Amino acid sequence: MPDGRRRGLARLAGEVHDLLVIGAGSVGAGIALQAAAAGLRVALVDRADFAAGSSSRSTKLIHGGVRYLERAVTRLDRVEYRLVREALAERAAFFRVAPYLARRIAILTPAYRSWDRAYYGAGLVLYDVLSGGASLGRTRHLDAPAALRAFAGLAPAGLRGGVLYYDGQFDDARMNVLLALTAEAKGAAVLNHAGAIRLLHAGGRVAGAVVADAIGGEEVEVRARSVVNAGGPFADEIRRLDDPAAPELLRVSSGAHLVLRDGLCPPGTGLLIPRTPDGRVVFVLPWQRRTLVGTTDRPAGVAPRPEVAEEDIAYLLGVAGRYLAAPIRRTDVLAAWSGLRPLVRDERRPHTSELARTHVVRESPSGLVSVVGGKWTTFRRIAADALAHLARRERWPAAAWAAEVPILGSEGYSAAMVEEVRRRLELPADVAVHLAESYGARMADVGALAAAGHGGMLAPGHPYLEADVVWAARAEMAATVMDVLARRLRLAFLDRDAARACVGRVAEIMAAELGWTRARVAAEAREAESQLATAI
Repeated sequence: MPDGRRRGLARLAGEVHDLLVIGAGSVGAGIALQAAAAGLRVALVDRADFAAGSSSRSTKLIHGGVRYLERAVTRLDRVEYRLVREALAERAAFFRVAPYLARRIAILTPAYRSWDRAYYGAGLVLYDVLSGGASLGRTRHLDAPAALRAFAGLAPAGLRGGVLYYDGQFDDARMNVLLALTAEAKGAAVLNHAGAIRLLHAGGRVAGAVVADAIGGEEVEVRARSVVNAGGPFADEIRRLDDPAAPELLRVSSGAHLVLRDGLCPPGTGLLIPRTPDGRVVFVLPWQRRTLVGTTDRPAGVAPRPEVAEEDIAYLLGVAGRYLAAPIRRTDVLAAWSGLRPLVRDERRPHTSELARTHVVRESPSGLVSVVGGKWTTFRRIAADALAHLARRERWPAAAWAAEVPILGSEGYSAAMVEEVRRRLELPADVAVHLAESYGARMADVGALAAAGHGGMLAPGHPYLEADVVWAARAEMAATVMDVLARRLRLAFLDRDAARACVGRVAEIMAAELGWTRARVAAEAREAESQLATAI
């Protein structure tokens, strides 16, 4: 076992923590970061990797949710209205705490009926108003020629115009990994691939968990005064470790996404398709120099790697194809994935598409605090609510639970810094953009690894370096080949064939860094190839 994992396990077992967080997705990592920044002794564990579940499978938008706003207005739904307002406020905070991972994106909503432009425009102007001083750009009404100039790939037949508005976009898995690493930098004991297999109780109260390291095979007892269940879609499973008869809090739905070739979207501009057969919206977005299409909504069971049904692929291709001038086919799909939405159960709303993306904080009789529901954009608000609940119970000193804590790489980051590093290290333009958007001010450290002998490219047509793999193993707690290909880099989500082609090389580099045996290298390669052949 690498020394880093030994140290992590020793810290987990050797300290009595104020707080143990089970689940290191966006919510769990956000809670751990806010708590550690406030001076609490925090432990954060996850049975898989950071963002291995839902938190790496989003539509990559930092947004209030235009669909939620439409429902708020047409149904006079106060819950949806509050959710949009909170999410828009958090969108602004997201840009401040993660300036190199968040970027503005223009999104065109096309109008093919005479009154659509006025209808969509009214809603999107309200979206701007709710953004207040944190608007990312003024909504504009476009006639048909202007709409085609804004999005040249749009189907022109019958086009009446469109409405252009602005939202945020980010790399969800990178953000999640960096939340966990920033929590560690603030003093938290953090370990991935270390799942809670049993809860500990003392005097009828939850007092920690037995954690099993999936990499080294060890089990340790982690003692904590408070325990938070941030298991996402698996939250009910963790609640039943505390009480086997606990009723379900969640309803889970799946959302499929496709990645298509580059060139379907203009740089920095996406498409919102407002009318689909099932009443949802579908986005067509530029992402990581490719085109992202999503999403669907259907009830689902809970699985670590949900598969994408061919029916969902055909649906998304059909919806997007009706709005794009260029034909898109099944063979154009470079990658596909499905993410699970942990929705709060509401018996009054039988369909998962009708459930609001709200969150709840619930405490069991033993004191286990479960945080369920929510969405990526509001992860800080969810963390603050969970910690405020615990603070009242534990009588912790007053703290700014919603404080804006910049993620690693944010301090010192600027366009001038990026240009200086690019010139000094003589980096190709696409590699410099990748390093800046992945590491922020720490891009120089990864670039230095490349200059020191790890400068080989991993996959043709992609800007990833062998230095990325070395950095992932040394500095970002990557413990498996798929940790690198799916979450430290995004190759598995962008181009499965390219990811398959470099599995062996990634395994070799990680073996040199982590001391793997030949048997471990072969096992890692087999597991990565298996995941890339089925569901990532």
